[in-house]
Amino acid sequence: MTAVEQPCYTLINLPTDSEPYNEMQLKMDLEKGEIKVKIRALERIIHMILAGERLPNGFLMTIIRNVLPLQDHLAKKLLLIFWEIVPKTTPDGKLLQEMILVCDAYRKDLQHPNEFLRGSTLRFLCKLKEPELLEPLMPSIRICLEHRHSYVRRNAVLAIFTIYKNFEFLIPDAPELISTYLDGEQDMSCKRNAFLMLLHADQDRALTYLSNCLDQVASFGDILQLVIVELIYKVCHSNPTERSRFIRCIYNLLNSSSPAVRYEAAGTLITLSSAPTAIKAAASCYIELIIKESDNNVKLIVLDRLIALKEHPSHERVLQDLVMDILRVLSAPDLEVRKKTLNLALELVSSRNVEEMVFVLKKEVSKTMDSEHEDTGKYRQLLVRTLHSCCIKFPDIAATVIPVLMEFLSDSNELAATDVLLFLREAIQKFDNLEPLIIEKLLETFKDIKSVKVHRAALWILGEYATSTGDIEAVIKEIVHTLGECPLLETEQKIISGSTEESAPVHAPAGATTLVTSDGTYATQSAFNVASKSTKEKRPPLRQYLMDGDFFIAASLASTLTKLALRYGENASPSDRNKFDAEVMLIMAGILHLGKSGLPVKPITNDDNDHILFCLRVLSDRTEPVVRVFSRLCRNALNDMLLAKETEEATDQKSREKSRAAVQTDDAITFVQLESDRSGELGENVFETSLSQALMGGKTGQSDSSVGSSKLNKIAQLTGFSDPVYSEAYVHVNQYDIVLDVLVVNQTSDTLQNCTLELATLGDLKLVEKPQPVVLAPKDFCNIKANVKVASTENGIIFGNIVYDVTGAASDRNVVVLNDIHIDIMDYIVPASCTDSEFMRMWAEFEWENKVTVNTPLTDLNEYLEHLLKSTNMKCLTSEKALGGQCGFMAANMYAKSIFGEDALANLSIEKPFNKPDAPVAGHIRIRAKSQGMALSLGDKINMTQKGTQSKVVAA
Repeated sequence: MTAVEQPCYTLINLPTDSEPYNEMQLKMDLEKGEIKVKIRALERIIHMILAGERLPNGFLMTIIRNVLPLQDHLAKKLLLIFWEIVPKTTPDGKLLQEMILVCDAYRKDLQHPNEFLRGSTLRFLCKLKEPELLEPLMPSIRICLEHRHSYVRRNAVLAIFTIYKNFEFLIPDAPELISTYLDGEQDMSCKRNAFLMLLHADQDRALTYLSNCLDQVASFGDILQLVIVELIYKVCHSNPTERSRFIRCIYNLLNSSSPAVRYEAAGTLITLSSAPTAIKAAASCYIELIIKESDNNVKLIVLDRLIALKEHPSHERVLQDLVMDILRVLSAPDLEVRKKTLNLALELVSSRNVEEMVFVLKKEVSKTMDSEHEDTGKYRQLLVRTLHSCCIKFPDIAATVIPVLMEFLSDSNELAATDVLLFLREAIQKFDNLEPLIIEKLLETFKDIKSVKVHRAALWILGEYATSTGDIEAVIKEIVHTLGECPLLETEQKIISGSTEESAPVHAPAGATTLVTSDGTYATQSAFNVASKSTKEKRPPLRQYLMDGDFFIAASLASTLTKLALRYGENASPSDRNKFDAEVMLIMAGILHLGKSGLPVKPITNDDNDHILFCLRVLSDRTEPVVRVFSRLCRNALNDMLLAKETEEATDQKSREKSRAAVQTDDAITFVQLESDRSGELGENVFETSLSQALMGGKTGQSDSSVGSSKLNKIAQLTGFSDPVYSEAYVHVNQYDIVLDVLVVNQTSDTLQNCTLELATLGDLKLVEKPQPVVLAPKDFCNIKANVKVASTENGIIFGNIVYDVTGAASDRNVVVLNDIHIDIMDYIVPASCTDSEFMRMWAEFEWENKVTVNTPLTDLNEYLEHLLKSTNMKCLTSEKALGGQCGFMAANMYAKSIFGEDALANLSIEKPFNKPDAPVAGHIRIRAKSQGMALSLGDKINMTQKGTQSKVVAA
């Protein structure tokens, strides 16, 4: 098989507006032009080669004669690039004769007095893959190790390292040479390169050098310290007895001035030792890095390492003592960093430090009162949820937290206030001892609430949990105070008429006022508008909601008043009960009259009107089944909902813990020492192993057969079996990259020259580099790799063809068109969770919607939902109880997130006719996303999945 692994060349941005190449003109410029003209011609030739074109015959010798002798630095730079990319061998693999002249020219450059020319030439030699060119240069490369300038010495070490790695026979004594050089070197960058070579070439010599200078490691530069950390990591994993020798050095590097060194040292320390002192030192180092680093990406990466550290049971106990230090990260302005920090602290908090944590969160709450940042509202919501969870987890501190949270009810931020009421509702249901405190504080802040949704939730809590006569009377008093004087209609008419008389001018017509507009002219305005503007600030909150046309709160108020009246009548005398009922009925009747009077912005709806009439009927009749619904069943429903929520959270927690068990009981045990003997290396690099497992999706327990079958599923056939060139591609998706491993088989009896894989992309994909042409012998095959960058979550297509030449054939160029490769959006989407309020907020904000009609042979609603979740990688947010039953209808919300941070929402609405048991499911799916590509791609995926299901049913 022909080897086609080409070296990675320097990538240059090709000019888009360049003129077409003229071979004769280029040759004239190279032979007779001035230096600038020659340089420009050489640039054009480089662009031409990088574009896949051949170098014209005779140009190689022309460049050697006319450009190679130039001493211009820019010409020298371009020549290094040119000699890197130009073909240096004949088609049969022999070195071109002209390259002997090039080799002699670079031998002179290696002896040049200018350090830049020497250093850049040494860097160029690292990219050469022809030992015949390197062999005559070895004495000159050795001499460069003694140059006075560090730039030359540094690149000389790098050149020796690369040559020794690729062609050891050219310099077999390289480790000894570099070890001797390292003992006398003083420059830190040169020492780093030399130590790096010993690390990979001769680790025993590297260990000897490190042992002799262990006390001086703290004074080394950060680039050398990073290599030392890598060496200690590998050595200690291969030989655990060396840990005691080097672990003190790792401890010292935790105090390095370089954040990168501290980060690597902390990660190494965790893998070397599980002692509490080591874990505490590493975690403290991570926390300091998060606090001091300004880059949010760095903060998130280190936070993830800290969260991963918590997964180990023994480590979690150590981290519990660092909760207060972790909370220092809340000083970061980024909301995502704060969110992860609060979640981590909440999982680590214990009864020993929960009071201190609550004190810190109280201070954070007070800081948000004076802040006007755009994320302040969301941060307050996070703080409320964290305090909520702390109180549910540790009920003893609830009494101190409730007064703090009550301050949020009067806040204009509806998100935080709503979460406070959700907490109060759960706390008052679970903890009976908190009921008097919550009722008292809620009554104190009731008049200061500014949101209709918050008022509605507060009314429900007061109506459900105000049980004593005193509390009921206090609630009624507060409701009357926030509703205003009754009857509502007559009071409102008096206010409007009074405002009209005060604002009307002497000569103005009845019912209108005179206004002076911005341009100085006069205009009239109705008295109703003037009255509504002048009285808007005077109205109590509940009355203002009604005047604005929001009568849904009136229905909630009617339910609350009914509950209070029924509960009050159980212990009161008949006269007191009748008096209380009359007062309550007067309020509800006044709301009905106001709703139909035409004074509010919108009239009362029929649903709200019927609900208030129903409440009036309940108070007058007091039938036992209905009274039981108002008195007991509402609270029982809340209790059932909270229990279901706890059960769901416990199930999720168990599933997460189960997924963490990566090692199964029947897995083979891997002995590191035995592995090292077999592989011939110094030991298994645990970090590299875990990285490879992560890139494969974390499926550590998979057998070889399952991995092989999953790879087979990702193979796409690009050409037919009867084509002269057969090709297929294995598509490997790795987060933001796609690697195409393309197999190309020559099925002819001819030698295919310049066989090139030409690819193009459609969508938000970008081809990183152009695959290099290869030569295929008859019946030969090769593998060509191509890298594609992914920028966003949307479906993409890769297409192209294979072109090749056949010597002596009638046509100069042969083309085989390839089948398209469709990139699946599911490789970038993962299931995610969010609350119902967050789902509704995003549903209202996202502007792109895609409606997909359900077209499936499936006849069961739940079966179709499971099929949809499996095919789209989305998570169902609707509870199982809500999806149960056989009513023939189903509505469910689904949510997923991409690795790029994009949100995808979906609402499934399907039905099945009762009278047709074998009829398929019908309905539609509405998809909403922030970007158009996400919404369209998800819709396309659902349609493709439905077609696949239909074809399977037809085949069956």
